[in-house]
Amino acid sequence: MKISELKQILPNLKAVDFRLPDGSHVPSHFHVTEVGLVTKHFIDCGGTERKETVASFQLWEADDFDHRLAPQKFLRILELSQKVLGDNESLEIEVEYQQGTIGKFGLIFNGKEFLLTSKQTACLAQDACGIPSLRVTNNECCTPGSGCC
Repeated sequence: MKISELKQILPNLKAVDFRLPDGSHVPSHFHVTEVGLVTKHFIDCGGTERKETVASFQLWEADDFDHRLAPQKFLRILELSQKVLGDNESLEIEVEYQQGTIGKFGLIFNGKEFLLTSKQTACLAQDACGIPSLRVTNNECCTPGSGCC
């Protein structure tokens, strides 16, 4: 989800709810403690220089169980964050949330609530690493020893 999409959704909500990939909810008394611009400048294993920039939101919960972030307050936080994010509303959002360690999630909206989506690592230089590109169609099945899993 992009910043621009979030800004379009928030005015139409009565409450801001986040659901984790396992189906549980972030407790309703969460805070948005940080909105930041995160740039990752790196070299992949094939030697290609890359740069990724996202808008990072940090969700945090404390013992103030009466706290509830209203959509209007969230919009105000986004307005304040323009000092850091600039006017680039096409930035993808990455959400940080404390679990066993700090988890990083993607973000989508299902029409009712925000869904934190799992993020995966990947080899960005599969050809350089000798990793075959295997494609499995709906009619194929990964069987033990097939090399596709």
